Amino acid sequence: MTTKILIMPGSLRAGSFNISLAQAINKVLTEMGAETTMISLGDYPLPIVDEDLNREKGTPENAVKLARLFAAHDALFIVSPEYNSSIPPLVKNTIDWITLVRSDVKPLSGLTAALGGATNGILGTTRMLPHLRAVLVGLGVLVISQQVTINQAASAFGEDGMPSNERQLAMLHDACKALMEIAVPGRARG
Repeated sequence: MTTKILIMPGSLRAGSFNISLAQAINKVLTEMGAETTMISLGDYPLPIVDEDLNREKGTPENAVKLARLFAAHDALFIVSPEYNSSIPPLVKNTIDWITLVRSDVKPLSGLTAALGGATNGILGTTRMLPHLRAVLVGLGVLVISQQVTINQAASAFGEDGMPSNERQLAMLHDACKALMEIAVPGRARG
């Protein structure tokens, strides 16, 4: 049975290093036999989480669509930039809205996830990833220990779209391999 993996870049910026990393991850996971879906959060615009809005108008349709999409996959790979040493608002807001979708299905609970990020800085996204991991684990997501961080990202990707640094490329392969080994195919809940 094929493992279904959702790849979610946490950036909308033109020329985003994280979209480049997500594309590289998509390539590797596909080569490993996964059935991948790579999304853009720009296709699912959401207002800032607001309990009054949720109560008065209901959960936004895009949050419901995203919750269904998460539930329909066995695993998740979030590729996110770092804002002020933490989770960017786009990623956190998306996760928060998904948790507010009223349904018998809990799209995050029991999901297996891998994390990664790219930045032009020296540390990659190493300060943000523990914050994102803590949020996801608190929501019942099994977050694997392998992760991929790309620093000095403006010059990190080769002509083939893959990281040119051998250590970073190995981290990418290790994270993809571990996600494929740990995710349970057919476990999709939607």
